[in-house]
Amino acid sequence: MDLEVKIRGLMMDPATNMPIVVLKDVRSDSVMPIWVGIFEFNAIFNEIDKSVAPRPMTHDLLRNIIRNLNAELHRVVITDIKENTFFAALCLTQNGEQVMIDARPSDAIALALRYDCPIYVNESVMHAARLNPTGPGEGVSGDQFRGWLEGLNDEDLGRYKM
Repeated sequence: MDLEVKIRGLMMDPATNMPIVVLKDVRSDSVMPIWVGIFEFNAIFNEIDKSVAPRPMTHDLLRNIIRNLNAELHRVVITDIKENTFFAALCLTQNGEQVMIDARPSDAIALALRYDCPIYVNESVMHAARLNPTGPGEGVSGDQFRGWLEGLNDEDLGRYKM
């Protein structure tokens, strides 16, 4: 089963200084962090902030390609986690046919924002990420990090809160 999530906020990991997208289950208080690269973080932030670049950025280009190929993005799903790496899929329709395309979660999220389509997480991925949310950094136990993450408030998320 897939769980619908919303972006709860964007922040920097205090241990590693790596960007994090914090996803929250719309039907519960469950939250899930996904560590992303700085370029993907900026693509997500710029779309949330509605910043307009003078020329199409990569995710804008991909959205334009999808549209010009007469396809439509209906949803993105974070489908798996293996060795602290998340996997996602773009769920498209083209000429009445369902098409699934493998994607990095950060790219999938950036496209979902551009299409204003829902983001889902496979229930087993949400469970695994909540049980072992250590990300790329080490030195903090999963329980300590989960407690910190669940205790975040709007001030902690700063200007990136949703």
